[in-house]
Order: sequence, then C-alpha cells, then structure tokens
Amino acid sequence: MDLYLPVANMSVNIFVIIALGGMVGVLSGMFGVGGGFLTTPLLIFYGIPPTVAAASAATQVTGSSVSGMLAHWRRDAVDMHLGAVLVAGGVLGSIIGAALFEWLESKGQIDTVISILYLVLLGSIGAMMLRESLDTLKAERTGFRPQVRKRRHHPLVLMLPFRWRFYKSGLYMSPLAPLILGIITGIMTMLLGVGGGFIMVPAMLYILGMGAQVVVGTSLFQILFTTIATTMIHSVTTRAVDIVLALLLLAGGVVGAQFGARFAMKANPARLRLGLAIIVLLVATQMAIGLAWRPSEIYSIQWL
Repeated sequence: MDLYLPVANMSVNIFVIIALGGMVGVLSGMFGVGGGFLTTPLLIFYGIPPTVAAASAATQVTGSSVSGMLAHWRRDAVDMHLGAVLVAGGVLGSIIGAALFEWLESKGQIDTVISILYLVLLGSIGAMMLRESLDTLKAERTGFRPQVRKRRHHPLVLMLPFRWRFYKSGLYMSPLAPLILGIITGIMTMLLGVGGGFIMVPAMLYILGMGAQVVVGTSLFQILFTTIATTMIHSVTTRAVDIVLALLLLAGGVVGAQFGARFAMKANPARLRLGLAIIVLLVATQMAIGLAWRPSEIYSIQWL
C-alpha cells in the first residue's frame, strides 16, 4: 500500500518504511544504539532525498530517546548539571548546523556532503567496532583480559579555564569541554539526522573522564533535547521534516526495539558488536559505490 509523503514529494510503500524502521529498531534494541546513523543511509538507498532523510531521522531519534532517558532518570543515573551544559552546546551547534545546511543547500552540494560525511563516519565507526569486537572474541578464546584503562581527563580538557564541579559525575573541569562536545554533536545532528550517542558516549568516557554509571543516561538526556531543537530548527529553516515519514519509522522502531532487546539477552555481546560492525561497514561500502559509480545516464536539474 502506497502513501504520499508531502515533504519528500514522492510515494512510498507503507510496509517497507515500517519494516525499515523496525529493522533499525531491532538493531537499537540489540546493540543499545539510537539507530539514527543507519536510518538516514537506508532511507537514501530507498530513494528518499538526503535532506528529507536527515531531517526526518532526527525526529525519529527524538521519539526513541524518551523511554531510554526516563528509565535512567528513575535510576538516578542522569547528571543534570553536566547534561544542561551539553544541551546548551547542542542547541548552539544546531543553530550553526542550520546555517551550514542552508549554505550548502544554496550551493547545491548538501546531498553530496551528507553522503561523504556518512561514508567517513560509518567507515571509521565500523572499523573501530570491528577491531574491538575481534579483540574481545580473541580474549575470550585465550582467556587473556586486557588491562582496564583508568578514568581520567584528556590533557586538552585540563588546559581549559573556568573549572566547575559536576558532583554526580565526580568531575572537576572546565564547562567549555562539554559545551564544545555538545556543539559538535548539534552540528552533526543538524546535518546528518543522527543522535550522536555513538560518538558522545566514548567522548564522555575517554575525553571528559565521566563515570560509566551516568554516561548513558546523561547522553540520552542531551540527545533528547538536542534532537527536539534540531527538529524545530529544520521545520522553520529547511522545512525538510516529513512528519508522515517520521511517524512510520517510529511505529516500526518501537516494535522492533522490543524484539531486539529480547534477542540481545540471549546472545554473546561481542558477537553482537561484530555483527553491527559488519552491517555498518556494508552500508558504508554501499555509500562509497553510490558516490564513485558513474551512472549510465548523466543529467542535472537546475532551479532557475
């Protein structure tokens, strides 16, 4: 059954979009990721314009972040003080990203930039996940456990002025560090439609030196409000948010996440991460082929 998307200006099969959202939801439930970094490329492969795919994926991430953040909130695992600084940076980054988005769109390069950024992002993330999962599986076979890295600030964080105390995270550092991290995430969310948790969580652990017990909850808190701001800015500036597409994705994602969570309880975590790494690298390979492969018919449409 086909449905017309008013913003994307095309008809799509309802069941295909719901299934796509469900597939991303399964991955979200299995691997604990928001899935936004896979939603946008998959929508582009289906034929959705990259600008609409990125803006609508951010809306889906907003909906999928609510339940996770509330669960961590009930366990008192959210650093509100640090989260507020991250949200402030995320909103500022969204505004900067909106200006960059409009400038690239005026130059006619936004679709190409989105594809290139996703290729670099997915390629690097997939390679790191593949290496980490293979090392973990090797350690399980040999019985060797690598030394756990001590929690500490990155040297660049120690150089920043104006230190504050973040009691829930046990940190004493400059608020400029989480502010800059939030700005970077906000720009990425605006351009790519991702929540940024797959970058935010490692950065909070290894750059800010946060404790693992509050990292995920604080990251979801930042993602929730940053994606809300991004969706509102997209709606006002680029007008690329297709609410019909976002609702279909969210409907499939909610159901898929339940199945993914159940499957994850029975599977080996290292093997799950290996599977996700392979999926991410396959998507990156498809993006590279789409960018490099010369079409049989070359044409362009110019707005006069």
